Amino acid sequence: MELELVRTYYPEGTNGEILYKGRLMTYTIELPWKNNMAGVSCIPEGRYALAKRWSPKFGRHLQIMHVSGRELILMHPANEALHELKGCIAPVCLITGAGRGIRSRKALKTLMGLVGSALDRHEKVFITIKSKPYESA
Repeated sequence: MELELVRTYYPEGTNGEILYKGRLMTYTIELPWKNNMAGVSCIPEGRYALAKRWSPKFGRHLQIMHVSGRELILMHPANEALHELKGCIAPVCLITGAGRGIRSRKALKTLMGLVGSALDRHEKVFITIKSKPYESA
């Protein structure tokens, strides 16, 4: 399974859209880009494998595997990137500002329904993170 995360960068945070077969699955929020510095930056663009993970804090969620220079990068619920994320990605139902959104737990549940069932079938799941293409007027 191949997912695509298309990002738009802002000084206050990074917003994105997760697409599956060209169809919008959920929106995302992340920290702003700060040269992949741990704890304060979103992760670099690229293609990453996803794995299921569970923790008492987040319940069922996803881990983004093999991020260069980083450890334990997750996809977990959060509604304000600057206050709740340390490099992870939060799915949200609606973007409310740069690095801010709402109904993150609902968005994660939707994403887990798709990705979790593929992983349960022992399919490999990848996400390709890239910038939103420039749109001229």
